Amino acid sequence: MNLFLVSLLIINAIGFFLMLSDKRRARKNLWRIPERTLLTVAALGGSLGCLAGMYAFRHKTRHPKFTIGIPAILLLQTALALYLLLR
Repeated sequence: MNLFLVSLLIINAIGFFLMLSDKRRARKNLWRIPERTLLTVAALGGSLGCLAGMYAFRHKTRHPKFTIGIPAILLLQTALALYLLLR
């Protein structure tokens, strides 16, 4: 497996577990993970993991910033990847 795919797997796992962690913190009224951090992880390649975490844990699914933003980031990343692979 090449380094790029390994890094994508890692950043997506981080995004998934950040959503889990933030959901748990929200339930316990603890310090939360900033939305900027969640969106940054998605923008750095973890959009699929963040999206999976959103719906697996029903977290941030009422916030347009996430319900529109995360899929938009994923769509842009997919388009960029296809462009780079097919050129």
